[in-house]
Amino acid sequence: MTMTFDFKHKVVLITGAGGGLGYACAQAFAKAGAKIAITDISQEALDSAVADLQDTGAEVLGLLNDASDSADVNAMLDAIVARFGCLDIAVNNAGTATPLQEFHQVGEAEFDRVMGVNLKGVWLCMQAEIRQMLKQGSGRIVNMASATSRNTFPNASPYVTSKFAVAGLTRTVAVEYAERDIRINAICPGNVATPLVVSLVEDLSVLATKHAIKRLGTPEEVANGVMFLASDLSSFSTGSLLEVDGGWNAI
Repeated sequence: MTMTFDFKHKVVLITGAGGGLGYACAQAFAKAGAKIAITDISQEALDSAVADLQDTGAEVLGLLNDASDSADVNAMLDAIVARFGCLDIAVNNAGTATPLQEFHQVGEAEFDRVMGVNLKGVWLCMQAEIRQMLKQGSGRIVNMASATSRNTFPNASPYVTSKFAVAGLTRTVAVEYAERDIRINAICPGNVATPLVVSLVEDLSVLATKHAIKRLGTPEEVANGVMFLASDLSSFSTGSLLEVDGGWNAI
């Protein structure tokens, strides 16, 4: 089921939107009438996503961006404001993971890369986004956390650690800005067959068994949750972690 939202005249940023959950969010916001800025670390993925979104009639700005680099992030925000004049909604989705491996085998460089994108990237993006939103007097931020922000996944310690941290960062910063009309929430998806997941896990059916519903989620289902948190339907929600996980954390 697809929910109906109206984001006409809204400017929306989605990081890591060259594919997977980020691209599904970009499609959903474009369909709802938003002006969108999307980023990705891959020029090829970015160009393909921008072309596909423009084919739907959406107004799109594509930006090659490394979310873990402060200069890149600040330049991204400057480009968005220069093009659209403001930033109403930000979806901090860019993320990465290591191959599944036991904790003692994880290399320092692998750990640093995951934390750099998944945690530092969200931290940097939120700082730049909030500076702009304070100037405007309002804004909405949705961070991409995970079902593993509340749970465990053996052999994925860097990823799980980063997503626990994103949950804590989301809740803490949401309280800081709650009285200034900047609402900050996170979505916690269960297992979805995105390109990242497919590249790391051989048997996707094993992932489905972690859910009470006993199937994988779809990118569109996660995008619906993101749009709810970005919309006025969630006007009394800030610092929340919305589970879209097929009942994983209820088991």
